[in-house]
Amino acid sequence: MLLPSAALKPSLFSSSVLRRYWRLTPVKPILGLFLILAFCGIEAGAQEPSDDDVIRVSTELSVFPIRATDKKRRAVPGLTANDFQLRDDDHITTSLYFAAGADRVALVFALDQSGSLREIISQQRDAALALFERFNKTSRVAIIRFAERPKTIVPFGQDREATLAAFDFSPATNSHTAIFDAAAAAVQTYDDSPHDPAERRIVVLISDGLDNASTTKPARVIADAQEKNISFYTIQIPLFEPRDGRLAVRGPAKGFRELAEKTGGKYFLVGDARTALEPVKRQDLGPVFRAIEEDLKSQYVVGFYVAESARDGRSHRVSISVARPGLVYSVAQYGYDRTHYFSVRLTPRNTGKPPE
Repeated sequence: MLLPSAALKPSLFSSSVLRRYWRLTPVKPILGLFLILAFCGIEAGAQEPSDDDVIRVSTELSVFPIRATDKKRRAVPGLTANDFQLRDDDHITTSLYFAAGADRVALVFALDQSGSLREIISQQRDAALALFERFNKTSRVAIIRFAERPKTIVPFGQDREATLAAFDFSPATNSHTAIFDAAAAAVQTYDDSPHDPAERRIVVLISDGLDNASTTKPARVIADAQEKNISFYTIQIPLFEPRDGRLAVRGPAKGFRELAEKTGGKYFLVGDARTALEPVKRQDLGPVFRAIEEDLKSQYVVGFYVAESARDGRSHRVSISVARPGLVYSVAQYGYDRTHYFSVRLTPRNTGKPPE
């Protein structure tokens, strides 16, 4: 199992790396809050971003899933809003936002329905639904199935029977699989439902990791997911091939792991060559779902409400720090530090009055 990119040391996040990330984000001529995460823990010498280096988020409430740890990188449970400090010298925010990461979850299961996975996924439906049912009763779930094309089988809701039935299906009749088209459809699913900025957005994508039909580039999906605070947990149920006289796992398509690592989720490989001949062990996704549950419950959501006074067209710096000594936190793939900085620039509203 790979750790998310956020577990890397902050020193690895150089200017060039951050700029490559920012350029994945689309730049559209819309009004809104332009927010960038500056270098984690670097206050002096930070440069204002160009128009190509911005992340667009909600204007009313900007929230970010985070992981908080101690100096030994152990998750820290039980944090509250009092453990975080919002610094805003320009007074362009109204208050700090804080919530536990699993208080309210919108969960999409994206299921690969190629023939090799049909039986495995069907056997795991109870474990998958158990993952969803451990969250708050206001949480909701949707199901997408895909082969050459993705299809929404169950839209967002709380229908237990429909969710269970969606895990039983006939194998696809073609041999093509479009994983990244399905991932893009999962992101789109959130746009097609009522928006709750405080809701934790999760996609659990189960596949053999082999994409041979997508027209959507992985970088496009990653950028959209980052912009909309959607985290992917990718689960690879591997296929095996002979290699140098031994049985080996076929590697996933480029971008499959990154889809999880760059959106604040995690990548899981279920089984290896040693368990290839033990299908019961290799196909049990229960431990993976429990690991996802624990990971979500160890996370938090922090952010801030933006005041109308921020609509002055100028750039403002805001920071959020962990107040408790010895703790650090990460935002998506930006590494761990005690303080993270945000640059806010809000376009003035069109009042309808002619310019002076």
